Amino acid sequence: MSQDAAHLPGADDSGPGRRLGAGLLVATLGVVYGDIGTSPLYALKEAVRAASPGGPPPAVAVTGAVSLILWALILVVALKYAVLILRADNRGEGGIVAMLALLGARHAEPGSRQALLLVVGLVGAALLYGDGAITPAISVLSAVEGLRVDAPALDRFIVPIALAILVGLFLVQRRGAAFIGKIFGPVMLVWFLVLAALGLGGIAQAPQILTAINPLRAVEFTAHAGLHVGFAMLGAAFLAVTGGEAMYADLGHFGARAIRVAWFTLVLPALVIHYFGQGAILLVDPSAAENPFYRLAPDLLHYPLIGLATLAAVIASQAVISGVFSLTRQSIQLGFLPPLRIVHTAPDESGQIYVPLVNWLLAAATLSAVLIFRSSDALAGAYGIAVSLLMAITTLLAGLVARKWGYGLPVVLAVNGFFLVIDLIFLSANSVKLFEGGWFPLLLAGIIAFLMLTWRKGNACMEQARIALRPPEAQFLEGLRREPPTTLPGAAAFLSSATEGIPLPMMRFVERLGALHARVVIVTALFEETPTVPRDERARVTEISPDIRRVVLRYGFMQSASIPEGLDCAVHAGLLPKEFTEDLTVFVGHETIIPVSDRRGMSDWREAVFAVMQNNAERTGAHFCVPARQVIEIGTEIEI
Repeated sequence: MSQDAAHLPGADDSGPGRRLGAGLLVATLGVVYGDIGTSPLYALKEAVRAASPGGPPPAVAVTGAVSLILWALILVVALKYAVLILRADNRGEGGIVAMLALLGARHAEPGSRQALLLVVGLVGAALLYGDGAITPAISVLSAVEGLRVDAPALDRFIVPIALAILVGLFLVQRRGAAFIGKIFGPVMLVWFLVLAALGLGGIAQAPQILTAINPLRAVEFTAHAGLHVGFAMLGAAFLAVTGGEAMYADLGHFGARAIRVAWFTLVLPALVIHYFGQGAILLVDPSAAENPFYRLAPDLLHYPLIGLATLAAVIASQAVISGVFSLTRQSIQLGFLPPLRIVHTAPDESGQIYVPLVNWLLAAATLSAVLIFRSSDALAGAYGIAVSLLMAITTLLAGLVARKWGYGLPVVLAVNGFFLVIDLIFLSANSVKLFEGGWFPLLLAGIIAFLMLTWRKGNACMEQARIALRPPEAQFLEGLRREPPTTLPGAAAFLSSATEGIPLPMMRFVERLGALHARVVIVTALFEETPTVPRDERARVTEISPDIRRVVLRYGFMQSASIPEGLDCAVHAGLLPKEFTEDLTVFVGHETIIPVSDRRGMSDWREAVFAVMQNNAERTGAHFCVPARQVIEIGTEIEI
């Protein structure tokens, strides 16, 4: 290991500026572990059903399924995510987009290895959208299906009730997650304690289930059950670890130490005890396989448990939805998605955001999943394949990060290769569910990945077209000296996508009006491949002429860019005279895309898709927080 590798950014478990306390740990339970915490509602049920289709499961199948789930939790979540993947942070931030930024794949040249890496990474990011549509559907349906245990006549109401809960969940998103977040952690704390208590009660009835600790129980059953049954059980058992990817995605919110402590001290023990308890009740009564989660509880507690399970499912869904919002903002900042309207729902917390368009598209996908599949059993076929593919991509990218940080190739191949083999085994097992519903999240992910790649490629074509139209600074300044324009009072800011040359709106303004303001700033906002950029490093100012300044503002991909805030930073740092921001009018380009078939770039139909995305993106002024009364748009037609 090199000297640099011994001091990796991810090696500090404590997280910058975080104190590990009870409040942080409880909050971690609500956000990070909501998804994996609700897996007991359906995971073992699906595993034993796959192991023994069409009848009560034999004891060997029950023990094998519990053993498989136990070791999946240990290998995939505890060792891979908690110990290994959490180290691959981008200055404290996690998630696949943060990892792509860390690898520098954003500026990959077409046809290069980095470009392939970018495609793989964007597919991984898109898979999170598919996961975000399925998780609320299967979690809420599984919770509500508890009504079937005591009141089979209510079976026909399960789907409508689930739909009503989900509609309500998406409706309250515009109010922000803060008011729900206050109860996230405490409810999930109660949830995990209840899981453990129920599990202990089950184990007491059949202590022989503890033999499932031996991994050979899982190996022996899958080896002797046949390839089809073994693969089916592997795919179903994988449902127990879905949600483990949230540990990495939420790294920036809680820090690696809090995530690890919560996992090893409460979440993992509670889940293991509970799965063993479900297995024990199946040894005592194989007919409980219809719904071992609710059959594990005394009859008197069924309805309170349904209420608690539904609340836990809502919390798990809320955490996934908030994660999708955060991923969308990161993707926008790094240029993978068009600017969308983002609402900050808490003035003192930048992470509390609401993205209206994404919310309602996600709602449509989730409600469609409920209406198409209509039960958690059917949704189990759709769940797992997207997450297993995402986990394999994450392991691959983490290996590349390790190489970038100086780890030797043999170490990376041994460690990441081991976990990648496990991921590929689970992916292969889940792939048999492709036509049982696995197509649904993959279809969603494919659409999102296509849109991401189209937006990135279209922007590259746009910039090439701008370069052809944009006059060099020297040529423009010479024109101003040769034919001085009429001087207008006040100051003007012209937004530019480039750090050199004259922006098209400024050129058009001078060309058509023969005038220019007394003081001019050309402003470019850049998003760096780091999560945040401090205010004192925000602005860089260059003097083009005595009355024209170029201001380059730098933001992290977890920050929102604000032109007024950036100019204020430049003034306070003494880099820009205050008069350049007084009585300021901001000119932005309103570009209309004209797809042209005789130009090299994208195919005609793909250029048309890009044009639709561009024309429906959020207005530039609003995206950069410029008050509407200060904005003037100058239209330009650009052929690509």
